[in-house]
Amino acid sequence: MTKRRDKRLMGQAYWLALWNHGLTGNNPSVGCVIVDAHGTVVGEGVTAEGGRPHAEQIALDEAGEKARGGTAYVTLEPCRERSTGEDACSKRLTEAGIARVVCAVADKHPKGAGGFAALRAAGIPVLVGIKKHQIAPLYEDFFVQHG
Repeated sequence: MTKRRDKRLMGQAYWLALWNHGLTGNNPSVGCVIVDAHGTVVGEGVTAEGGRPHAEQIALDEAGEKARGGTAYVTLEPCRERSTGEDACSKRLTEAGIARVVCAVADKHPKGAGGFAALRAAGIPVLVGIKKHQIAPLYEDFFVQHG
């Protein structure tokens, strides 16, 4: 993948995140785009109204087996832990066979932080900071209240 393609697909994830911004309860609105190993978009998701399901879960459900070997573009660090006891997004990405994760913003929330470490421990390369300056303002209020 090229840096230009990474920026374009992160921009697509950003627009998804904007759709439910302010409608996701105590959770932030996250956008996620999954591309297959050939670079074709196979799944998209945005955190649902009320905060569940998470964007990654929706995008992975849409992508199915096509996610294996692909890349996930996520506006906020995939969570390390879920308050509901469900599988964390970092675990879901790993189990789906995602080969690479591109993310804009690291999560400062105690249950979110650590998702990058979990992905890297599973051998998945993580690129952080693509379009960070554009996307970070979406999460400022969330971090003040929950970070």
